[in-house]
Amino acid sequence: MDTIQTDHYPIFFDNTIAELISFIKRGNYSRFFILTDEHTSIYCFPLIKKEVDEIDNYDLIEINAGEESKNIDFCIGIWKMLIDFGADRKSLLINLGGGVITDMGGFAASTYKRGIDFVHMPTTLLSQVDASVGGKTGIDVDSVKNIIGTFAQPKAVFIEYDFLKTLSPRQRLSGLAEMLKHGLILDAAYWADLKNSDLSLPSAGQIHASVVLKNKVVTEDPTEQNIRKSLNFGHTIGHAVETWSLMNDNNPLTHGEAIALGMICESYLAHKKTGLSAEELTEISEVIMKLYPKYRLKPSAYEAMYGYMLKDKKNLDGKVNCTLLTKIGQFNIDNVCTQPELFEALDYYVGLN
Repeated sequence: MDTIQTDHYPIFFDNTIAELISFIKRGNYSRFFILTDEHTSIYCFPLIKKEVDEIDNYDLIEINAGEESKNIDFCIGIWKMLIDFGADRKSLLINLGGGVITDMGGFAASTYKRGIDFVHMPTTLLSQVDASVGGKTGIDVDSVKNIIGTFAQPKAVFIEYDFLKTLSPRQRLSGLAEMLKHGLILDAAYWADLKNSDLSLPSAGQIHASVVLKNKVVTEDPTEQNIRKSLNFGHTIGHAVETWSLMNDNNPLTHGEAIALGMICESYLAHKKTGLSAEELTEISEVIMKLYPKYRLKPSAYEAMYGYMLKDKKNLDGKVNCTLLTKIGQFNIDNVCTQPELFEALDYYVGLN
């Protein structure tokens, strides 16, 4: 597949390990560091270890896996490790992991000594089609997702398809939600292709197509002033449900499961507010409900979820703001949604079979 050349960096899909090694050598870096979690260090790092060992000028930094680690305390730990290992301004940080690693690693690199180079090697489907592309970095504070962060571009992204074979079916489904979102907001034909495919493991071509769609949006609007807000579809409600689940469930929702729920709810709002047809609302709901187990959403949790929505960084003038569909493949940004409307959308999900 073709390399995607963004305004700031290349996204490699073929011979990615060789491309990574070539990139490191060309960069004349004083040292490089590989940020992993305890899962990617076991399942993914071995795929590149032989090649990076031949360079022999690096250290491994490992953190705990999971969204709970994406906070300032773990970020301070990364900074301290960089200091202890003698990282200077000519160092490189390689973020080898999912969205937590790429988000937080990018943030740590963009702020360490006012910024050192970093690249992403995303290992989950979710990070390959979403978190690693677009130049957003961030950490969570007080369970508010990505509330602290920067816009900082990696020097390159390396998307290795073989990493996906190490994932559980549930983690693959988590990433699929963002691919479905790209079709719903940007490309009805792509949505149709996905919904009619065997999605137990999306093809490399489908992943490439999803990255092309996202890159087109972030290239046009790198700092989220206009069209990039389309990528927030499903996330206003989805992030709130995800946060509540992380705080209250023994087996919390994955990001993609929460966003899938959010897309159903926000499609209902689109039907009520921005013209999405009843037929398309039904189509979206049925496709997503067939893919994802239904979450036992408790009406008693609505108030707490609404509180999380009020803290969302996308809000305007203290009002909850959503991106909504006008039809499959088209969107409308900056739609203020009231508490009764949001609760009604949650009720719609609860009432689905």
